Amino acid sequence: MARIGTPAPDPKPRGKSPGWTPGRPTRAPRTRYPIVKKTFTKPNKVSKNTA
Repeated sequence: MARIGTPAPDPKPRGKSPGWTPGRPTRAPRTRYPIVKKTFTKPNKVSKNTA
C-alpha cells in the first residue's frame, strides 16, 4: 500500500506569502489618465401654449 501513495495533493506552505521576489525587475506604476468631467446641460424650455 505504501508504494501506491495517496490521491490527496501535497500540503501547501503556511504563513506569509513570499511576495515579490528580490532581484526581479521593478514593476512600472500604472498609467494615469486626465479626469474627464461631463458638462452641465440646461434643460430645454417647454412653452405652455402648444395647441
